Amino acid sequence: MTQQQRWTAEQIPDQTKRVFVVTGANSGLGLATTRALVRRGGHVILAVRDEEKGRRAVAEIAAEQPGARLEVRHIDLADIDSVRAFAHQLRADHPRLDVLVNNAGVMAPPRSLSAQGHELQFASNHLGHFALTGLLLDLLADGNDPRVVTVSSTNHRQGRLFFDDLAGERTYSPMAFYNQSKFANAVFGQELHRRLSEVGSPVRSVLAHPGYAATNLQTSAPVGMVKLLFGRILTPFAQSPDQGALPQLYAATDPDVEGGQFIGPDGLGELRGGPTRVQLSPAAADAGTGRRLWELSEQLTDVRFAFRPPSSCA
Repeated sequence: MTQQQRWTAEQIPDQTKRVFVVTGANSGLGLATTRALVRRGGHVILAVRDEEKGRRAVAEIAAEQPGARLEVRHIDLADIDSVRAFAHQLRADHPRLDVLVNNAGVMAPPRSLSAQGHELQFASNHLGHFALTGLLLDLLADGNDPRVVTVSSTNHRQGRLFFDDLAGERTYSPMAFYNQSKFANAVFGQELHRRLSEVGSPVRSVLAHPGYAATNLQTSAPVGMVKLLFGRILTPFAQSPDQGALPQLYAATDPDVEGGQFIGPDGLGELRGGPTRVQLSPAAADAGTGRRLWELSEQLTDVRFAFRPPSSCA
């Protein structure tokens, strides 16, 4: 595919009447995703930890696009109680949801624990999104071309699940636990696809990754050499957030996308370029690993997915 043929945000179909939830929508890839969706008529709910930053993002977008349909709602993905509160209020205000973009993330911070005692990256990047998806699944089943887009990373290929030390009590490496969380995203997205397919659900589970994009992910949490490398030294080689958001926008809106696909950049090493289908690592696609992570995630979040059969999804 030549650069002239690459898919761009200008090719997003009309999204009028579609409702989106985008986590981490106040900056970086989430903000770029939100801006592109409302430009095509989408109604976007910005699910953010910092509501003031969310309101500033809404004001910025509204100044560019008068009439943009936007909401700001608080969620702390590292706190399952906050995820439940977000889902409860959303259900009270919206009868359906068309697309959930599990975008928010934290990268390589010093070791810390969530409100429920889980390692912060595993809690924020995986457990919070697992719980949110499960709590909103019935709203998605009533949606128009409903999709769950979970954002992973090329780093999932270096990741594995530390089932015997999930909280990093014995050994903690910021990047190793970041890779674990991105691996968990990939495993979750694929296992969700399996389970949706088994019941014939209309909801599609799609994975995406941005390649290497310059966002505050590389500067807000990392310390030491990780922050220096990703936040400064390699920044000149990074894509813009608008470019990095294209794979998740494609996954969320393109009519030809199928459940179970993984969308990433088409350039060298999947670091940059236009969106295309890329390969999930064999380890992340393993069904046994998917079942084990799913069961563990249910235990840690106390969220069970209600998969509706086709007859009740009509």
